[in-house]
Amino acid sequence: MQLVRFPKQFDVIVTNNIFGDILSDEVSMITGSIGMLPSASLGENLDICHRGPGFLNPFTHGSAPDIAGQDKANPLATILSAAMLLKYELNEQDAAERIETAVLNTLDRGFRMGDIYSDGNIMVGCAEMGEQVLRSVDSEAVASSRSQIVS
Repeated sequence: MQLVRFPKQFDVIVTNNIFGDILSDEVSMITGSIGMLPSASLGENLDICHRGPGFLNPFTHGSAPDIAGQDKANPLATILSAAMLLKYELNEQDAAERIETAVLNTLDRGFRMGDIYSDGNIMVGCAEMGEQVLRSVDSEAVASSRSQIVS
């Protein structure tokens, strides 16, 4: 109940797998789609049972055979998981921030997958969403290099 009522009060939730699956489904509805959530098991720094590098993946763990090959799967959770990999495992904060900013920029420009689409936005498929995020990364890199030249 508290997770639905006020999710920002939680930084971390530690639970067993089955309860975690229940909570992850609940959380996906708070964000609007499970396709938007990156996920990580971060290794020995945070998990005393796990030694070695972390495991980063989209929050979705199913294969979604009902939409396989239809360009309908939301790639943002995978893209944001890559940002988490850069941030938490490879200590590449700037690169991670560029990806996170590119995802937000893409959403700000109105691009949406079917799972989060609403009127007034631009419906795209998985491949196009990935291309739009890449364009945002590229445009941010250009803007960043311009600001460094001016400085």
